[in-house]
Amino acid sequence: MTEFFASGHAVDVVLAVLLAEALLLKFRGTSWSEIAGALLPAVLMMIALRAALTGASWPMIAIPLTLAFPVHIYDLRRRKLLRKD
Repeated sequence: MTEFFASGHAVDVVLAVLLAEALLLKFRGTSWSEIAGALLPAVLMMIALRAALTGASWPMIAIPLTLAFPVHIYDLRRRKLLRKD
């Protein structure tokens, strides 16, 4: 089990589940832009986690984490869960 996590394959499983969720949402009629807004922050965080688990350099961890934040804010505003005053 240690090797499964250390190799990053645990994150690959999570990414596969996120892909399956995206396809299911598309099958149910959700637009790709809505799917991307909802799932892209999670994908970026999983990429950062995979980089951390596999010993990547800090920029390879920080960049996807940094990119996840504005995408998440965009999604919140798109859903009108975050007021723009």
